[in-house]
Amino acid sequence: MTSEREQKKGGSRLAGSLEPKPPKKPRRKLTPKQKAMRAVYIIVTVLAALVVIGFAVSRLLFVKPDVSQSGGRPELSAGEGTEGELDTETPSVYGSGRKEDFFTFLVIGRDTGGGGNTDTLMLASYDVPNQKLNVMSIPRDTMVNVSWDIKKINSVYNYAGGGDDGIEALDKEISQLVGFVPDFQVVVEWEAVGELVDAIGGVWFDVPRNMNYDDPTQDLHIHIEKGYQLLDGEAAMGVIRYRHDNDMRYGYPDGDLGRIKTQQAFLKAVVEQCLQIKNVTKIQQLAEVFNKNVTTNLSVQNLFWFGQQAIFGGLDIDNVNFVTMPCTNKSVWSRSYGNMQSYVVPNTDELVDLVNECFNPYLEDLSSKELDIMYVNSDGTIGSSTGRLEDTTHNSLVKSQSSRPSTDPEPVESETPVETETAAPEETTAPETTESPEPSVVPSTTPDAGSGESTAQPSETPEASTEPSTQPSETPVATPTPAPTTVPETDSQDGPPEGIPIL
Repeated sequence: MTSEREQKKGGSRLAGSLEPKPPKKPRRKLTPKQKAMRAVYIIVTVLAALVVIGFAVSRLLFVKPDVSQSGGRPELSAGEGTEGELDTETPSVYGSGRKEDFFTFLVIGRDTGGGGNTDTLMLASYDVPNQKLNVMSIPRDTMVNVSWDIKKINSVYNYAGGGDDGIEALDKEISQLVGFVPDFQVVVEWEAVGELVDAIGGVWFDVPRNMNYDDPTQDLHIHIEKGYQLLDGEAAMGVIRYRHDNDMRYGYPDGDLGRIKTQQAFLKAVVEQCLQIKNVTKIQQLAEVFNKNVTTNLSVQNLFWFGQQAIFGGLDIDNVNFVTMPCTNKSVWSRSYGNMQSYVVPNTDELVDLVNECFNPYLEDLSSKELDIMYVNSDGTIGSSTGRLEDTTHNSLVKSQSSRPSTDPEPVESETPVETETAAPEETTAPETTESPEPSVVPSTTPDAGSGESTAQPSETPEASTEPSTQPSETPVATPTPAPTTVPETDSQDGPPEGIPIL
């Protein structure tokens, strides 16, 4: 029975397989127009998918940074019995709102080979809608309102202990110079410059002078000839670190300001090359250099966003502008070293105009009332435009020494060297300091505020030169004496700089 059923089933399958299949309908041929439309449809679909994916990726890779709309007001210098914010007559500046997509940065160049100095300080602004990048170099000798003896701004970072505390302290001092706290901070180890130059294949640059300097303690050897040439990373590092030869008669006639000019010209050349489209393919190498040598409160996605805006937004090298803070050279007596120390103080009116034109992120203009500007009086005392001086020791010592009767011959304090009878035909001048291109500013001990001890400067006692000068030398300084009985006068006018009211 079972076998008969199986046979019947098998026969049914066999019979079914022998039935003829219905013929397939012939596929209708597409016209050329239909084929073109189908191709367009496929392309549009693929492009739409790519756009969606690209948008999602861009949202992850390119992130526009957030900035405070009303913050950034500088804090008051803490003199005796004072604390809080600057008591200005124009507080509406900080509540006036910000310019659209206008960002400010504090760039701190730190040299680990030279003891961690922050000798390179730059305030930068990027106006995205107008595609303008402005950078202002702040000289390392800028006098700031601090409690310790050597009041140069390059001492602030290390005095505060470096790291986040050092950045916060620098932010405070910069904000008192320009009237606002920068949005972002970027600490760059100088080694990053050399690695960046190597990553982009070198930089063509016109070296302004012959440079010859050796410092075995830092393993620093600079030997570069004057002229237009392709610099690799090592040579680039030498150019931006150089200040003078071992024979200090040979160097920039205007000292550190000369080095700043060279750094600005070189960095502009680097920016010009980085903006070339061909370097977009090297983004991985540049990111590695960044991660290794840069500390910042910007995320990598923020940096990608700025790079995207600059390269594809049309930032042209003609719209990249480097300037130096308008300033005047001054000399102030150091109670720690017993000699005259060189400083620069801002030219207030020029600085305010420059800040409002290029760096002010607010809709309303800042005024000098928002600044804390130091000045030097003719009797050697110092002051602040706010009327509040953090160092409560300097002026009292200067006044006490000035009023003390002297029994010894008055020390020589002329800013021109004393010539002997056998003086050479050309005047001999002593260099301002005996610093190497990057002296260490790490203190051996950390004195209390206002104690009168230096915290961030090496000994800068000048050494007299007895050789004739064959090239413009640096500005001569006063002849030091270990224990002066009087404080030399300066050519400064008493009171704060012009344009600043006494508060």
